[in-house]
Amino acid sequence: STEGAIKNLATEIPHFDFEQTRNEARAKWNRELGRIEVSGSTKVKQNFYTSLYHAFLSPTIYMDADGKYRGLDQNIHRAEGFINYSTFSLWDTYRALHPLLTIVQQKRTSDMINSMLAHRRQSVHGILPVWSHHANENWCMIGYHAVPVIADAMMKDIGGFDVDKALQAMDASATYAPYDGIGDYMKYGYAPADLTSNSASKTLEYAFDDWCIARAAEKTGHRGLAGIYNRRARSFEQIYDSSTGFMRPKLSDGSWQQDFDPLKTEGQGFIEGNAWNYSLYVPHDPARLIEWAGGNEKFTAHLDTLFTMKLDEKHIKESEDIDKRGIIGNYVHGNEPSHHVPYLYSFAGAHWKTQQRVHQIMDGLYDTTPGGLPGNDDCGQMSAWYIFSALGFYPVCPGSNEYILGSPAVEQAVLHLENGRTFTIIASNANAKNIFVDSISLNGKPHKAFYIRHETIMAGGEMVFHMSANPEIAK
Repeated sequence: STEGAIKNLATEIPHFDFEQTRNEARAKWNRELGRIEVSGSTKVKQNFYTSLYHAFLSPTIYMDADGKYRGLDQNIHRAEGFINYSTFSLWDTYRALHPLLTIVQQKRTSDMINSMLAHRRQSVHGILPVWSHHANENWCMIGYHAVPVIADAMMKDIGGFDVDKALQAMDASATYAPYDGIGDYMKYGYAPADLTSNSASKTLEYAFDDWCIARAAEKTGHRGLAGIYNRRARSFEQIYDSSTGFMRPKLSDGSWQQDFDPLKTEGQGFIEGNAWNYSLYVPHDPARLIEWAGGNEKFTAHLDTLFTMKLDEKHIKESEDIDKRGIIGNYVHGNEPSHHVPYLYSFAGAHWKTQQRVHQIMDGLYDTTPGGLPGNDDCGQMSAWYIFSALGFYPVCPGSNEYILGSPAVEQAVLHLENGRTFTIIASNANAKNIFVDSISLNGKPHKAFYIRHETIMAGGEMVFHMSANPEIAK
């Protein structure tokens, strides 16, 4: 309303002074960017803070100063007890952006989840947002990826929202049969290629979302519901074709889709990716992928092939929204489904290869020129990948409370946490050549695990990566 707009102006810029407004904006951004203080080379610092700026641009506040906003039902609502957010590019951002916010923006994470629950209340379908923008549901991309955002926050005890209503909302979204093949997915145990588009991608992403619901149900003591979703989380096994070694679209009669080409993107049952990339999307069970590959060495060799093979021009042209710059071999970093893949080496014990590939991506695909991203930033996801990787860890599986360790690009980082504690990351003996991790210490003691838990970070402390130029001694 006009009255609301006038109140917004009076609240946000009462003085209407340009210089003062600019100074206030600079001070606010410095406070936000100061949540993580890093030191290192000029290039790394520029990339890091550019990425952090990107990451803090979305989701966006969507309400007047008095809390009023137009809801999904086109009625005027008032946000009571929370700040209302919109611009949820969830197919992208559940992977790393929202996990990043659970570390350095916990209050805003609570507000975002309350905003999603409000969206559900206003939805004629009674489900969580898919890709919401202001008073609209764009229905963009696939999955019910508000689920991992909420489940991840629940597992991390973020608080500030009703966990029972959140679980109900997740269950409602995962069982809304008319949406994007969910009815057939529940009937057949996978999304059939003859009944829904992008069927293989849907099966894989639905399976992960279902695993997240199972985790949230276990957390809140709903064992029966957890059992249902733990079974649904195994649906990825239904589309693994052992004869090709890839995930493959399956028809409703149980037969495989013919004319299958794991290098093609179009018409193969995948969205923004091909079978080579999407077949590695089982973040909740990498051990199963390793088993199917024939063990650690064969799985590692498979990943090596992904990164080193030469992709024909015709296949590059099929890659949606990106060009050659976002691709290494057949590894597509310019689209989100592969963002966890460099960290899968560590599950097979090849930690030094994770470290090598992560630096290859950070050094080669990110810079601060106008074309300095390997693809669409997608509301901060592409940048969040860099932030995590530069710090030395990454959330391969949101909802697990584990971050897989990599190799930091920063020399030091201090995370200023909302609970008043700090978590410091130090890369000892780091330089352009010393990208491999010789050993890691946590609070002065040797750290042997290839991951760090969320609660360890939030407790505060110091993690030191002892860097080396020699991959042979990388642990």
